[in-house]
Amino acid sequence: MRRTRGRSVEVQSLADFDRRLASGATQMSGWHLQGLDLTDRRAELRHANVEGALFLGCRFGNGDEESVRARGAVVFPAVPGVPVDTYRTRLYTADELYDTTDYATSLDARAYAWSQQPADRDATLAQALHDRAMDDALTVWVDARSLVGVMGGHALERGDRGYADAALLGHLLGRTRTVATGGGPGAMEAANLGAYLSPAPAEALTEALALLGAVPAYRPDVSAWAAAAFAVRETWPEGGESLGIPTWHYGHEPPNPFPSAIAKYFRNAMREAILLEVCDAGIAFLPGSAGTAQEIFQDACENFYADESSVAPMVLVGRRYWTEDMPAWPLLRQIAHGHPMEPAVHLVDTVEEAAALMSGG
Repeated sequence: MRRTRGRSVEVQSLADFDRRLASGATQMSGWHLQGLDLTDRRAELRHANVEGALFLGCRFGNGDEESVRARGAVVFPAVPGVPVDTYRTRLYTADELYDTTDYATSLDARAYAWSQQPADRDATLAQALHDRAMDDALTVWVDARSLVGVMGGHALERGDRGYADAALLGHLLGRTRTVATGGGPGAMEAANLGAYLSPAPAEALTEALALLGAVPAYRPDVSAWAAAAFAVRETWPEGGESLGIPTWHYGHEPPNPFPSAIAKYFRNAMREAILLEVCDAGIAFLPGSAGTAQEIFQDACENFYADESSVAPMVLVGRRYWTEDMPAWPLLRQIAHGHPMEPAVHLVDTVEEAAALMSGG
């Protein structure tokens, strides 16, 4: 939880900064000021006691950075040569990541290319600072929302039956919950698409699937794949909200454009853990391969050791798939047997059954 009271507080807007000083605060010890443009706050900085304050990626007027350093503050400047804002205070949007129509020159592609260069101390620090800032921004965004996860195979193509099923699940869940996915292609894109169109009738989803089917995969042309998704968004501009949590670790897999908020991380291990953590309303697992199986048992471990009141539903969709093709269900059922998580573990045949278990409405 982002701290706004107590010995350590995070100040992420000029309005909050001004409000605190206007209320009479003079001691800034324990303040974490992130990404603020303080070039017009010289008088305030000079009159406050900044000893013990932490400035992360803030901008200062002439001489003010030296002044706060000399008076006991710690200043982390921007790391040069980094294509992303390492101290950003909000999640990404698809429009930001796809800031050019040519994917190769987009922010998303530039960030991936930069992350693949030989690691040095500055790059490692920048990635850690960025992911920490992303974590803070995600904490703020998640607050007061009830999230339900949808996980499944990344290799599903638009036009596949499984893709349509994932889209329908997102459409049904998006009416009462906020859908969260790994933010990539395949089942992830489909679920975000369904959630995006959840305010629209089912016919809109059918039409959107037909439009997307003209470009079934992101290979060989990510730009065309993304353009088809943006065309759907332009056709139905009033979309519902959802969350995507992708990673530049899998840079060959572009983020899908349908989430309203995107928490993109450099470190995949952090991203995986956070994706499971934020889904307080449970997770539906569609057919997938090794990655989806890993997520099932990672989530099972979280539920196994969780406080009884914190157990979240797990719904495996596809009885034959999860018992024969990828027999995760027998082991999951054995893990859950006799533990508080047992009633929260389900195996169903259809996405409609999954939605009925998880919609909360």
